Amino acid sequence: MRYGICNLSIVPLRLEASDASEMVSQVLFGEDFKVLEKQKKWSKIQLSFDGYEGYIDNKQYLEIDEETFDKLSNSKHHYSSEIIDFVTTKKNHLSTIAIGSRLPFYKDEHFTIGAQDFYYDGTIYSEKLAKKEILQKAFQFLNTPYLWGGKTPFGIDCSGFTQLVYKLCGYSLLRDAKDQATQGEVLSFIEEAEPGDLAFFDNDEGIITHVGIIMDNYNIIHAHGKVRIDTLDHSGIYNVDTKLHTHKLRVIKKII
Repeated sequence: MRYGICNLSIVPLRLEASDASEMVSQVLFGEDFKVLEKQKKWSKIQLSFDGYEGYIDNKQYLEIDEETFDKLSNSKHHYSSEIIDFVTTKKNHLSTIAIGSRLPFYKDEHFTIGAQDFYYDGTIYSEKLAKKEILQKAFQFLNTPYLWGGKTPFGIDCSGFTQLVYKLCGYSLLRDAKDQATQGEVLSFIEEAEPGDLAFFDNDEGIITHVGIIMDNYNIIHAHGKVRIDTLDHSGIYNVDTKLHTHKLRVIKKII
């Protein structure tokens, strides 16, 4: 088995081994993974954080050995906290990073990726936060444009949004909405929900395709065109701009 780590800011994870293939997710700086299959130009990988699989360009990651991979798996997670920031090397070379990037083996403002030492002087997230913090983190992403497969403040999809917000608060969600819906405890009524719980929505075939974070007063924050706030009722999401229901409610889950 081979292993790798992302040493660039935001790398596309594709459905197939082609630059023209659909982007199904992204690999952020500091994320590690198993290399399931290595071709001449592409590698099929499985991300450690959520088990998600896809293809990444071989030029856009660094191979690591099994010992380093195991140490990463057993070490504490430290994440960058600024919407956009940068890290520096000893030679003062800069690399930009997006919020939620992992800083492997972080200690005293230093961390390492492979044999390269980096310096980061920003605030980090590394602890489980109270449930009330979920919405505070979510509000940072208001008006972020929707991007299929995206999970950064420069473009994000519905499940990438919920996953990133929960990650910043110290909790792990799977990548896709239908998979996130398998986590947590089912709530029977909207009235039972608390701010920070998740609401899931299905299509006409009964497949869960959308997720958002419940707020106070029957509101929901979710990624639909952009990260926005709409009204939630027993039917689903009511768009405050178009005055139409856009998503059909399927289930509410309590994760924390």
